[in-house]
Amino acid sequence: MYNRPAKTWHTPYFVLFYKSTEAYKVGFVASKKIGNAVHRNRAKRLLRAHFIENIDLLKSGSYVLVAKPALLSKSFLEIRKAYLHALKKCTALHHP
Repeated sequence: MYNRPAKTWHTPYFVLFYKSTEAYKVGFVASKKIGNAVHRNRAKRLLRAHFIENIDLLKSGSYVLVAKPALLSKSFLEIRKAYLHALKKCTALHHP
């Protein structure tokens, strides 16, 4: 998925890799650059929460969301705005 994604979009908080497929496949990644295990788990929970909140708007496909360190210092609404913008740019939304 990383070496051949159909679409990639970088935000200040995460990177979104998207490839259109028949079924939903989702991965959430947080490297040690994010911090200790508590911070990495929180980053993945935030990304997961945004994905679940907007799953009805998404096309089927493979999604990989890679957290960046700035993710933990921003509010839920700021991350949501970047998340929806990234999905629009990757053409992963049903309703643009």
